[in-house]
Amino acid sequence: MTTLDSRFAEALRAIEDRGQLRRLQPMQLAPQGRLLRDGGEFLDFSSNDYLGLSRHPLLIERASAWAAEMGAGAGASRLVTGTSSAHLAVEAKIAAFKGTEAALLFASGWQANAAVIPALVKAAPGAAVFTDRLIHASLHQGCAAAGVRQIRFRHNDLDDLETLLASKGKDAPARIIVTESVFSMDGDRADMQRLAAIARAHDAFLFVDEAHATGVLGPGGAGLSATVPGSVDLVMGTFSKALGGFGAYVAGSRLLCDYLINACGGFIFSTAPPPAVLGAIDAALDLVPSMDAERRHLADLAERLRSGLREIDLDTGPSTTQIVPAIVGEARTALELSRKLADRGIVAAAIRPPTVPNGTSRLRLALRASQETGDIERLLAAIRETR
Repeated sequence: MTTLDSRFAEALRAIEDRGQLRRLQPMQLAPQGRLLRDGGEFLDFSSNDYLGLSRHPLLIERASAWAAEMGAGAGASRLVTGTSSAHLAVEAKIAAFKGTEAALLFASGWQANAAVIPALVKAAPGAAVFTDRLIHASLHQGCAAAGVRQIRFRHNDLDDLETLLASKGKDAPARIIVTESVFSMDGDRADMQRLAAIARAHDAFLFVDEAHATGVLGPGGAGLSATVPGSVDLVMGTFSKALGGFGAYVAGSRLLCDYLINACGGFIFSTAPPPAVLGAIDAALDLVPSMDAERRHLADLAERLRSGLREIDLDTGPSTTQIVPAIVGEARTALELSRKLADRGIVAAAIRPPTVPNGTSRLRLALRASQETGDIERLLAAIRETR
């Protein structure tokens, strides 16, 4: 027993009383939009493997080949001995994919967001940081680590952003706008054209998290930032979702990336990504631009799911992407619905506060291009039965 054990136990009891207790459960992704759990196969509506690339033979083959050639680990951080020619080649490939001058690899999206924002603010002390209220927790963490007080605008309300920029940003030494292109809990999109115009009008640095858009949206799956080429100053994205692997990237100007190499602690002090991870990224970047048919199929599945949920009076919020919330209200209601679906061989994770606001607990339904329309109908039929 440690001196804090009684406090841990008390905190866990309080979490359980609120219906928010979380536990780890072993699972394994399987082909055709399935996963393996408890010795059985389930229809999967909770993974972010949007294009089904985590099981693609090219990713597996190249990850294995690069590990066999270069070893299991990178050996050090990037500024010591951790940078190989493979790291530089993959970063150049990311920059070409995103249409930017340069790119940098990070261990995860959380690490990138939490580490890059403090580096940006370090370059512009006193900067006013404007954030969408529903940005990811990692971006809030980055702002906290930077010691800035966020100026939050209403979710996707760009009129509110403009008002705040005019009233609170005009006298600041710099202005930074932080948002996402696709929001992970509601599946809605930011208006990239208008965001870009606002940033230009107010001489603001535009930071866009494309974790859930990379691979799925934009020309060739390059994300929504690719619809406004040259207008987003910093794009962060991940390889752990539609690209089927692991890790994250930051893409922008050569000057920006050179600065981050020298000022971003999360980059400087982290061991470089290992060869197997690089191989999977490299293979995914070869495949994604040609996957328009998969992207169209994914969009069709999402539209059918939204219309079906609305037919049974479930709120799908502002979703327009492969992420479709089925908002039920209370945490216990969401948990019970998730359990009943699991009894029918369907995994649909219940998302509860504090991840989402009180009263908006939901099933967060994430679709995979390897699924079929029949899978959507099976899910809808199961929800109708359980309700």
